[in-house]
Amino acid sequence: MVPMIDLKKQFAEIKDEVLAVVTEILESAHYVLGPKVAEFERTVAAYHGVTGAIGVASGTDALHLAIEALGIGEGDEVITTPFTFFATAEAVIYTGATPVFVDIHPETMNLDPAQVEAKITKNTKAILPVHIFGHPADMDRIMELAKNHDLHVIEDCAQSFGADIRGRKTGSFGDAGCFSFYPSKNLGAFGDGGMVTLNDTGLIDRIRMLRNHGSRGAYRHESVGFNSRLDELQAGILLVKFKRIDAYNRKRRENAALYNRFISDHVLKPVEQPGMTHVYHQYTISSPKRDEIKNRLHQGGISSVVYYPIPLHLQEALSFLGYKQGDFPVAEEAAETVLSLPIYPELEEKTIREIAEIINNV
Repeated sequence: MVPMIDLKKQFAEIKDEVLAVVTEILESAHYVLGPKVAEFERTVAAYHGVTGAIGVASGTDALHLAIEALGIGEGDEVITTPFTFFATAEAVIYTGATPVFVDIHPETMNLDPAQVEAKITKNTKAILPVHIFGHPADMDRIMELAKNHDLHVIEDCAQSFGADIRGRKTGSFGDAGCFSFYPSKNLGAFGDGGMVTLNDTGLIDRIRMLRNHGSRGAYRHESVGFNSRLDELQAGILLVKFKRIDAYNRKRRENAALYNRFISDHVLKPVEQPGMTHVYHQYTISSPKRDEIKNRLHQGGISSVVYYPIPLHLQEALSFLGYKQGDFPVAEEAAETVLSLPIYPELEEKTIREIAEIINNV
């Protein structure tokens, strides 16, 4: 079976370096908020051209702590997309705020800025775009809207590590950029992990406290915080993989170009808007024959996944928000037609050709 991502093959290529850094950390006996976490934070901050980066326990926590640090809570609204992983809305709800959904752009499947302004109310405090599948959201227009209405911007960069707009990395535009290092991500740990990138020194200090029980240390607690620290072992492993992230992303882009070349125009293929660099966390096609394609791929020993079969506004857990079928037709159509194909860096051209042939036959 061709997997969606081959982590065994990736590990085999970096095994010696990973085992060496794990051994170094184990022998140091410094396992929490140690030198590897600090080094990884500096490395990621420099890569994104921001003032600071803070390692936390997961991408969900990155979103939660960023929203919390910005003082968003009960009675406030955060505008976001219904076409994303559940954690995006979940993190808003953790703080007591309300997610307000806006439909997506039909080509990029990102939040559609043209529809945002109509949803802004006196209770709106932030816009939370998601760089879905690794393609940057339209940050120029989103930042303009935020400036005009005095709103915060929190970027969900869980799928976009390394993506950029005219050379500027996602995660460096808004008040906070929130990253996930879940194993399947472009830059993935060997477990959960996350990070917040920021330019405001006050917010940096606030999130550093929040991730560590509201404390700067010495058992002095200035606020009620959380236990959300990036593990030292994960930081060490991520430093090994970070050295290869640009190469990994280049290979993903090369594989996407092969898919674009081999798959016929009978299916809708991913677009890359001018000035934007897509890092293809997912290579996602769209077709009314989605289910038939998926079944045929499975029969051929090829994995594929529907991201996402139920948009957030129709999720049972969010029914209290009062949305209904038909509220966001573009997101709903995407949920019925999208299919993500294997796109990992180690994927071979012959396999891409085989996948394309199955799709074309359908």
